[in-house]
Amino acid sequence: MDSQTNAGDDQIKNDSVDFTNKPFPMLDFERQMFTDIIDCDGLLITAKGLNESIVVQNILRAHNDPSNLVIVVNSSDAEEKYYMDLLKLKSLPNLITEREKTYLEGGVHFVSTRILVVDLLKSRVPVEHITGVIVLRAHTILESCQEAFALRLYRQSNKTGFIKAFSHTPQCFTFGFAHVEKVMKSLFLKDLFLWPRFHSLISQCLNPHPPTVLEFHVPLSYKATLMETCLLDIMNYTTKELKKINPTLDLQEITVENCITKNFHKILQSQLDCIWHQLSTRTKELVQDLRIMRNLLTNLIHHNAVSFYGLLSKYRTPEYAKVNSGWILLDSAKKLFKHAKNRVFNSKREFEPEFSSKWKCITQILTVLIPADQKRLKNSERNIKILILCQDTKTCLQLKDYLTMGPQKCLYYSAIRDEVQIPLLSDLYKSFKSDADIQKSSETLKESEQTLVNDDNADEESEHKDNYILTMSQAIMDNITATSDKSTNADETCFESFTQMENMDLTQVDFGTPSVHIQTFKNLSDGICIENTLHVLKPSFVVMYHSEITAMRQLELYEARRKDRNERPLPVYFLMHAQTTEQQAYLTSLRREKESFELLIQAKSTMVIPTYQDGKSEMASHMEITEPILETNMRKAGGQESGAVVPVKQIVIVNMREFRSDLPALLHKKGIHIDPVTITIGDYILTPDICVERKSLSDLIGSLNSGRLYTQCTQMCRNYARPMLLIEFDQSRPFQLQGQYMLSNDATPGADIRQKLQLLTLHFPRLKLVWSPSPYATAELFLELKQGRPQPSSSAAAALGEDASVDSLSIERYDPGIYDFMLKLPGVNSKNVARIMNKGISLNDIIKLSKTEIVDIVGNKNDGETLWSVFHNSYKVSESSAHSNLTVITHKNLPKNGFRKPRKGKYYNRK
Repeated sequence: MDSQTNAGDDQIKNDSVDFTNKPFPMLDFERQMFTDIIDCDGLLITAKGLNESIVVQNILRAHNDPSNLVIVVNSSDAEEKYYMDLLKLKSLPNLITEREKTYLEGGVHFVSTRILVVDLLKSRVPVEHITGVIVLRAHTILESCQEAFALRLYRQSNKTGFIKAFSHTPQCFTFGFAHVEKVMKSLFLKDLFLWPRFHSLISQCLNPHPPTVLEFHVPLSYKATLMETCLLDIMNYTTKELKKINPTLDLQEITVENCITKNFHKILQSQLDCIWHQLSTRTKELVQDLRIMRNLLTNLIHHNAVSFYGLLSKYRTPEYAKVNSGWILLDSAKKLFKHAKNRVFNSKREFEPEFSSKWKCITQILTVLIPADQKRLKNSERNIKILILCQDTKTCLQLKDYLTMGPQKCLYYSAIRDEVQIPLLSDLYKSFKSDADIQKSSETLKESEQTLVNDDNADEESEHKDNYILTMSQAIMDNITATSDKSTNADETCFESFTQMENMDLTQVDFGTPSVHIQTFKNLSDGICIENTLHVLKPSFVVMYHSEITAMRQLELYEARRKDRNERPLPVYFLMHAQTTEQQAYLTSLRREKESFELLIQAKSTMVIPTYQDGKSEMASHMEITEPILETNMRKAGGQESGAVVPVKQIVIVNMREFRSDLPALLHKKGIHIDPVTITIGDYILTPDICVERKSLSDLIGSLNSGRLYTQCTQMCRNYARPMLLIEFDQSRPFQLQGQYMLSNDATPGADIRQKLQLLTLHFPRLKLVWSPSPYATAELFLELKQGRPQPSSSAAAALGEDASVDSLSIERYDPGIYDFMLKLPGVNSKNVARIMNKGISLNDIIKLSKTEIVDIVGNKNDGETLWSVFHNSYKVSESSAHSNLTVITHKNLPKNGFRKPRKGKYYNRK
């Protein structure tokens, strides 16, 4: 396979300039991207909208051959479906045997990282024959994540295959110190390729062929402007309060300008997450209120007056008044509630909502400007396709309702969906009941509508469609054609819904009249969805209902690809609320992207990359690609030490479900061999005697409350001599347990958790509690615990979890209470407890046995004598414990029942 791979690479280099026969012809700068990344391994970072999908698909197409084996990791579900449909790839089977066979057949395979890690550890993948690995969304890669783990396993066994990583989010590489260097180190890459929008080659390709953009600065209504001012005042007050009560924190990035951007929650996370547990309750409330204010601002700009009023009403409740920071008591909040209500009701409390400012503008565009443009160009084509791009699915639905129902009906049904309390709404609803389709649609939407409160994605409805197709009504079309009056009534329906068909080929549909295609660009911010829509639909006009960087640059790319067709420039109608937060957020996003690329360019010029960072050279061991640790034990022959050394590979058995955490990757990085096994007792088996159950703080609290942890500890104590409970904190948070940590706002639950932990240690004296501040510290601890101890057996660990062995011994045959009591006696452990309970009739009978008989039953002299001495030797009780509630066990008060369960199923009554 190696020789065939080299030949394939040479063919790629020779044919890399000719992609005119592909669905998306490559532009000059895309061809240069492809040449750079195909010649050497590297990390390719592009600006938003200049998506790398065309480069990725051509790399995959070039290697889609049985002689190659290319693995694609870290892709989203939408990306995986897009590339698999484009290249007609088959999904990887779930069965292990079929998956191994699929790997041997070669080709391109999209694999989830968790499955790939397990297959690499189990040697199910022919690692030495892998042509290369492609990593998507590289900005999410860290040294402790599963993707880095898989790449480390791949690079240890394959020094010739390639690694190519892609990302279109430059801002994520600028958080923290030397973040891009850390990502490249985890990816085993030395080269960094940066492609901002201001790159000279990109400018040369896109600037000569721009789309014809007609900007419409739509003013907000007077009431909406007042409400926007109120929201900004509240955000300004909240940010000042946040900085005032936290003077020692670096909160420079928390400004009103940044609060209105889409990535605001990431800024908050980077600034406050590491010290979140130390913040006061009021600080946390202020942070939450900032998220709410940003959500309200977005809703005010993007949606209608009724939707905004319905969302705002949810914050004017007694329940929310108890948990907010007090912003609803401000004068600006009172004005906000007042203006929001006045936009929906008039002075007589009648339902008279304010129409959206952009609705009138988009009506003029669809019914006046576009027909006038067609007449001016003397184009008699009636099959005109108009593409409207929106921010989210809710806006798509509202636009569809507005164009098919008119503004009045649209707002009525919006009130029904958003559960806005309107007087006489039922009477108004009956007036539209004659339209069966509208009624059915509204009832369906009313059932599926669920608003998510206190969330940035509060307006996202998964049940709504992300695209709609409308056709202009014939009456309106004839009126526009026959008359010179180009104005339309605001309440007049202009369009009709087009029947949706699955897998519809839009290129073969003749609509007969102008059609409108409403689509969201929020589901796929990388531009794949928009690029595919433009290529298939070939719209005559595009309306940007909301401002978005990715969509605008996709239009630039689409227009640049049409430059050789001698077609007129694509008209783009760009709608924006000027002098508002919508315009400011758009400009801020552009500025932050430009600053991020400038920082990356500066970092690239100063970063020092070792020559062995790619992991291909012999010096790769210096960069923490550690070989498995081997303990050296000296053999003894005849009582004398010989010079022979026996290497022992360090092994840790890891439960399959634990591969969602970072710890297995860090253990492997320490040189410990990871053996993934499906076990039911414990999460990590370090030695034949040491079993570890790992719990995060939230899991610990949930397991204690549900009682599940008691069952897990019981199983560990019955089957392992040294059970351990590992309580692991978040690696970004300090190591301490406080009363309010990850709880509500009361200290009582924290005290309750501590009491349950104390009871747990009293019930299981042999259970060791291990507190770890991070997975890194846990990996060091496991390494120390394994030193000088034997290695565990995967078959033995898996057998302990089988129902036949565990249940027949400890559940079906023995009373659990007596079984646990026997394990607490000196000299009794998990290895001999079954022997004692099998050969001993009852505890009362064992006490009457002699020392020799007990030693024979136990099977070990020391353990047998220890157990016999507990029953027959006298011990003095200290004065401090003389008055404690202790029960002295003698042969007179021992239970006469046997060890086994009664036949009727009644357990022994423990007092």
